[in-house]
Amino acid sequence: MSRILTPTSIADSPEASRPLLKAVEGSLGSVPNLFRLVGNSPATLEGMLGMNGALAKGALNAATRERIALAIANYNGCNYCNSAHTYLAKNIAKLDDAEIDANRKGRSTDAKADAAVKFALRIAEGRGQITDGDIAAVKLAGFTDAELVEIVGHVGYNILTNYLNEVFGTEIDFPVVEASRAA
Repeated sequence: MSRILTPTSIADSPEASRPLLKAVEGSLGSVPNLFRLVGNSPATLEGMLGMNGALAKGALNAATRERIALAIANYNGCNYCNSAHTYLAKNIAKLDDAEIDANRKGRSTDAKADAAVKFALRIAEGRGQITDGDIAAVKLAGFTDAELVEIVGHVGYNILTNYLNEVFGTEIDFPVVEASRAA
């Protein structure tokens, strides 16, 4: 049970959040509980959706974005995001179970993606304190400076959603996947 109100519909949400939630519905076909809960604050919802939309236009492909989301969700012990991103990884990014399992452990079966996921996890583990070697490793795998910045952006975005879900106990509305690591 959520610790704060999760409006049951777009119509029950604050007026300023309704157009944003309608856009989510148009994009996803439904409005997951996270978005309706965050819609309690139209400003936070707008910021969250804006960042997500901007990052989706970046150089990182959907599979790499989902890999990072899974690593960060598991690291932070967020069952909601583990569940949501497992669903998205399987159904949108078309990742297989072995890859999803590796992602949750901060790795990838794809060599280039492995460098990105490891880098993302290092950022979270170190709370932004990384080494020159961490940068060199991800660059050696073929990532550009712009992609490195995007990886940091995805880590930040996913930490935001993880924390929102953990703070407020968002009710999971995806097939449930438990995090194997609690923060």
